[in-house]
Amino acid sequence: MNDSSRIRAWLCRAALLLGVACLAFLAPGSARAEPAALQPIARLDVPRYLGTWYEVAKLPNWFQRKCAEQTQAQYRLQGAGQIEVLNSCRRADGTVIQAQGLARQIGAADSPRLQVRFAPAWLSFLPVVWGDYWVIDLDDAYQLAAVSEPRRAYLWILSRTPQPDPQRYQALLERLKASGFDLSALERTPQRQSP
Repeated sequence: MNDSSRIRAWLCRAALLLGVACLAFLAPGSARAEPAALQPIARLDVPRYLGTWYEVAKLPNWFQRKCAEQTQAQYRLQGAGQIEVLNSCRRADGTVIQAQGLARQIGAADSPRLQVRFAPAWLSFLPVVWGDYWVIDLDDAYQLAAVSEPRRAYLWILSRTPQPDPQRYQALLERLKASGFDLSALERTPQRQSP
């Protein structure tokens, strides 16, 4: 067998193996199904949502990489339907980091779809400075919530108390899994009990 025949035989085997691999990947049940489009809650009562929320857990993200514990968010109503956002956390060295931003509802007055920006006000005309903030799970008492965005790249679990009820927290995790979240990287946020 000469060199060109060996190369042709090797290419035929490689093509056959590639074809078998493609068929195995495309076989029913072998392909990963994309999760359904993320849905927020039906409606949000903004005045009830205002106040302090403690971060219980999150999917890791670059902008919170210096936060070690006691992450929380405070929401206060501003004029013209806007919400002032004050996020804070404590670093490993004990110092506190704060970020002040602004949120706005997208749609009706009870829309659970919001956008948040932490960039300066003079940049607010740029769409890129606004990030989606969708309330995707919220109990009737407004005590435990989950917030994300359409691609599920971010996730925060928030509670009105530093330590939520474990059974309610676990039930929320099950609902998040059922709605397509991969929670394998979920990080619990250390919180101290309220004084």
